[in-house]
Amino acid sequence: QVQLVESGGGLVQAGGSLRLTCAASRSGSGINAMGWYRQAPGKQRDLVAAITRGGTTNYADSVKGRFTISRDNAKNTVFLQMNSLKPEDTAVYYCAGAYYLGNPPRYWGQGTQVTVSS
Repeated sequence: QVQLVESGGGLVQAGGSLRLTCAASRSGSGINAMGWYRQAPGKQRDLVAAITRGGTTNYADSVKGRFTISRDNAKNTVFLQMNSLKPEDTAVYYCAGAYYLGNPPRYWGQGTQVTVSS
């Protein structure tokens, strides 16, 4: 079993920045892709960004050019740098781990709230 623990959410004004961090409890689980999903009230949970161990990335169109995902394989940690935040980025952000990029996540974090005020 792998536990994913997120940190870094909070309240920020529009145009501001936040950095989310997700630490996996262990390596060797077969999880190749890690990423971030988000869910706003009344909406479905959607992929924001994902990254493989090799550094291949995938972004939602709505965040391209504003968000950057990165990872430290040695520390089993993934980061999401969010710049130029907009009120529509407000959501609960979930860290996720999948066996392959594009596969449904096998593991989920508990979620961290990101609120962007206008």
